[in-house]
Amino acid sequence: MSVDKNMVLRQVGAKIAYWRTIKGFTQADLAKTTGFSKTTISKLECGNYNENISLSHIIDIADALEIDFTVLLRFSVPERDMWIVNEPE
Repeated sequence: MSVDKNMVLRQVGAKIAYWRTIKGFTQADLAKTTGFSKTTISKLECGNYNENISLSHIIDIADALEIDFTVLLRFSVPERDMWIVNEPE
């Protein structure tokens, strides 16, 4: 079984955008609070952050949003099913 890393990164980014919006932050607000640039926040939310995101970044963002960092890394079964790359038998 293989995992589509880009799909995982997009899902993490979507969760960041969701929680940022729920908490009433703009991307600029979140950037200022975390010390990241607005461009970095935008890239993270789009899942386009150099094909990876550090756990440290996830924790910093979660702290700024006042949520547990595991919220950004927790996925439902349908979300996980989107990652699976079926390899030919």
